Amino acid sequence: MCGFAGFAGPGGERDLAVMTSIIRHRGPDDDGVYADRGQADHAGALPVHLGFRRLAIIDIEGGHQPMATADGDLVIVYNGEIYNAPELRRALEQAGHRFVTDHSDTEVLLHGYREWGLDMLERLNGMFAFCLHDRRRGRLVFGRDRFGKKPLFYAETADGLVFASEATAVLSHPSVPDGLDRTALVKYFAYGFIPAPLTAHAAVRKLPGGCSMVYDLTSRRLSVSRYWEYRMVVDDQPPGGPDQWAEELRELLDRAVERRMLSDVPVGFFLSGGIDSAAIVALAARHRDPASMKTFTIGFDEPSFDESGYAADAARHYGTDHACRTLNLDTAAGMLPELLGRLDDPIADPSILPTHLLSRFARERVTVALTGDGGDELFAGYDTFDALRTARLYHHAVPRPLHRLAEAVAHRLPRSDRNMSFDFKLRRALRGLGHRPAHWMPAWLGPASVEEVSRLFGTDLSADELYDEADALWRSGASRHDVDRSIEFYGRFYLGENLLIKADRASMFCSLETRSPFLDRDLVAFVSRLPAGVKLQPNGIRGGTRKWILKKAMAPLLPPAILSRPKKGFGIPLSRWLRHLPQPPLETAARIGVDGAWLAARWDEHRSGRADHRGLLWAWTALATALDRPAKTPAPPLAPMETAA
Repeated sequence: MCGFAGFAGPGGERDLAVMTSIIRHRGPDDDGVYADRGQADHAGALPVHLGFRRLAIIDIEGGHQPMATADGDLVIVYNGEIYNAPELRRALEQAGHRFVTDHSDTEVLLHGYREWGLDMLERLNGMFAFCLHDRRRGRLVFGRDRFGKKPLFYAETADGLVFASEATAVLSHPSVPDGLDRTALVKYFAYGFIPAPLTAHAAVRKLPGGCSMVYDLTSRRLSVSRYWEYRMVVDDQPPGGPDQWAEELRELLDRAVERRMLSDVPVGFFLSGGIDSAAIVALAARHRDPASMKTFTIGFDEPSFDESGYAADAARHYGTDHACRTLNLDTAAGMLPELLGRLDDPIADPSILPTHLLSRFARERVTVALTGDGGDELFAGYDTFDALRTARLYHHAVPRPLHRLAEAVAHRLPRSDRNMSFDFKLRRALRGLGHRPAHWMPAWLGPASVEEVSRLFGTDLSADELYDEADALWRSGASRHDVDRSIEFYGRFYLGENLLIKADRASMFCSLETRSPFLDRDLVAFVSRLPAGVKLQPNGIRGGTRKWILKKAMAPLLPPAILSRPKKGFGIPLSRWLRHLPQPPLETAARIGVDGAWLAARWDEHRSGRADHRGLLWAWTALATALDRPAKTPAPPLAPMETAA
């Protein structure tokens, strides 16, 4: 796990040094640089500079980057882990390739590209972003993993191309202009994140997950191609039935866990007590002495948000070396300005705070941690899936005037600060039901309603404009089933554009690598072929049993208490905190281009208890904190964490 930066075109070693210093937290163990001033056989080719910061995980002695082939024709900088690198290495050796390193997955990418070209991407099972300088062909080649777990930002300039693992590093290059992207900011308030290729910065773009990019150093043409996209497969159901599917699923997940335990540094596990993280720990215990497995949990003082007791029960069941840290929420709130100030591509997911605190806690003892990320998205694990059947009936049966009356009544209900309280879920559900089915998921999940986004930006916006990406996903899927379409929304959109960005930033800010067995290539391919009814098993009007096939697969290994536990989520008492957090200054609103007076009124309503604007106000706080710093100035490093033991 690492970070890289570079550019093709004007600039020198000083510019590269600034860029790599900004991403030092991604790789504190080693660094390296590469410069190519141009090639005689490519007249007019731009010079290339590559910089690298390394967090040493695999082949610590031999994995230094930038790495080149023996003839110097290919040079690569790469961030991530290729879990099937040993198998690919054997195939390449049989094809005649000779390796220099002992077991570096970076070298596998070099030889893989030489053997298969960009078709190599379809063979990779892992998380990655890379830039490869193909000197013979006079081009830069980029690739990003299927779901987009590892980031890649870039900017086309008048004189070349600038790229890096974080947008702040791209912006630090003198050829990249400052300036905000208004369309991206509107999308941010609609979704809670900024969909690729947009970023908050007008000059900076991000390569979408599942895509490759080629930049010709002579013609200066840039081309982006998609090599993979997550889709439900409706015409190739696996043979057998639920019993066989559950067994195969368990074995695929077991292999995915085993692959991700390969490391030359200590590996730990995030453990919440829910089914996803418990499944990872249970399967890991097949391959390692549980007493040697380090598991980590964050607890909270507020009971409705605290899962530490469940995690402790799971740890005792498996016999792991478990550690829990309970955080004082006031102390955690004091960290928000620093943490949010580093989010150069802002997200409005408040769980970034506990995720980061958990990462910092784990980093005290390990360098790698396995997580349950992806389980909810693949297996219909969210509350929103329960709402689909009711939503479809409501959509057909309830006339518009009656819906508006229901919304008015819901907004008069007493407000609770408890985690996923009834009043909050009811108001959010009704907000989504005011739209057609293609817009249900973004309306339920987004921090602000269509009306609020319109008022915030002082323009009349429609749901079709705000949610056009979600609408395209809904229409383009092969399946017409609401559950399949919603799973595709989560897997193709919400997961890569929000949750994986959150996980990457939260962990890499403290130099921790996180690995996600549920996103294994082979596992995902299998799950995409399973019918919707075994992911969300129908159960009358109330929706159904979420993650049914996963629970069936893990039933031989998990205690019944874990299998039957309702999902809690990894949240913070956001509504209560926002009554005490300082309001960003109105000057920031003016600079970003939103209505500061209107926002101030929403703060007053929230603090007085007259309304619950938690989503809107948190999104605004996160955005304003991230963007409220001088141009070309990177965010400061995080201060040491202070916690209650």
